[in-house]
Amino acid sequence: MATITERGRRGLNGKLTWVILIGLILAVTLLAAFISLRRARVAIRVGTADVGTVTASISTNGKIEPINNFEAHAPIATTVTRLDVQQGDWVKAGELLVQLQDADARAQAARAEAQLRGAQAGLNAVSHGGTQEEVLTTRNALIKAQADRDAAERNLQAMQRLLQSGAASQAEVNAAENQLKIDEANVHLLQQKLKDRYSPSEISHVEAQQSEAKASLAAADTLLRNSNITAPFAGMVYALQVKKGSFVNAGDLLLQVADLHKVRVRAFVDEPEIGRLRKGQVVEVTWDALPGRIWKGEVETLPTVIVQRNTRNVGEITCIVDNADLRLLPNTNVTVAVIVERQNNVLTVPRESIHQDAQGRYVFQVVNGELKRRDVQTAVSDLTRVEVTSGLSNHAVLALGALNSQSLSAGMPVKVVTQ
Repeated sequence: MATITERGRRGLNGKLTWVILIGLILAVTLLAAFISLRRARVAIRVGTADVGTVTASISTNGKIEPINNFEAHAPIATTVTRLDVQQGDWVKAGELLVQLQDADARAQAARAEAQLRGAQAGLNAVSHGGTQEEVLTTRNALIKAQADRDAAERNLQAMQRLLQSGAASQAEVNAAENQLKIDEANVHLLQQKLKDRYSPSEISHVEAQQSEAKASLAAADTLLRNSNITAPFAGMVYALQVKKGSFVNAGDLLLQVADLHKVRVRAFVDEPEIGRLRKGQVVEVTWDALPGRIWKGEVETLPTVIVQRNTRNVGEITCIVDNADLRLLPNTNVTVAVIVERQNNVLTVPRESIHQDAQGRYVFQVVNGELKRRDVQTAVSDLTRVEVTSGLSNHAVLALGALNSQSLSAGMPVKVVTQ
């Protein structure tokens, strides 16, 4: 019995030994696989730290408009009788551009001038007591009335002497006195007629007629002048809406002229960016129709109010831009970049390489196939690059991201994949 029991124990111990041995082998195998997996190199994209220029800017859309614009509109419904320019022509100040049918304007001017002359004659007559004929007639009547008054005064004196001698009655004296009063009243009336024939209201009425006549003549002259349209300054005819013989209605746009060597760009900046704007900041304008071309200018005016445009809260700015070759045309839609800050010859890295945690900003530098954390200080940034002021050297190779989207970490073995 003892021998059988001992053999059983030995068999059980042998089985346990094999189980433990197999477990150890599996553990070692798994550990080796894990270590091998850990040491497998992760494929990554990389960028480099390079010396260059980095620009912080505010980008938005804008529209070109003339700085000094001249628009000619038809003053009345009429016909274009003469057209001396074509769209795109450069014209001089005072040059005739368009001539409209002006027969009605000339007739209106003639009527207004005749009305003014009549009003001036009426005012002159009022100021001098009437027309020349009326004044002469009144003066003659005054001379006769004065003679009659003098005769009546002598007759009264004679009657008064006769009354004292009893040769005349009191009734005759009274009659002489009455006649003198009548003659004196007639003299006074004619004198007033020469001096103040017209009342203040009558004079005001005539003065108003003169003012109305002057306004009519001025309007007629303006109409006549606007029927012969000349360039107020040198510039380009950038818009021409008519041709010779065309009929136009009152108010119709005929043409537009502007000096486009400098143009204004009107743009809208999102509210969070407005605090970074300053007058005089450099502006760079690009146009999709001419890729690679940049027009330069500066900020002219800053926003004075915030308005809502669609889903954006924006402020309006204007910029003056050089346009020496006249390629930027009014109403062109352009891209506007307001340069907030620009650093030249500084060390820059791709934005994608920058990470941040509680300790600050850092990058992963690829050193001998392994990622090394490098803490960095940054400054100006644009859409693609960030200025690094400390923590890196030029030409350092930096990890941008793993191709399998695996998180990067210090010490990770990597292999660079060129895409």
